Amino acid sequence: MTVYQLTDRLHGRTVRVQADRIAPTVASWLAELGACSPLAEELSRAVRDGDWPATYGIADYLSVKVQVAA
Repeated sequence: MTVYQLTDRLHGRTVRVQADRIAPTVASWLAELGACSPLAEELSRAVRDGDWPATYGIADYLSVKVQVAA
């Protein structure tokens, strides 16, 4: 299974997760800021679908970076 590297650009932290953990991870980061967004799930869906233009657009809006972990 593919592992993705997520970087929280606001706090400079990075985690490695499988696709099914992207939404919960991003949602928890948003919750720390008192925010909630359906875009966390949309980001996860875009990654699972391999839609990288959508992934990069949503990730930029959420201030995160997504890439396939090496």
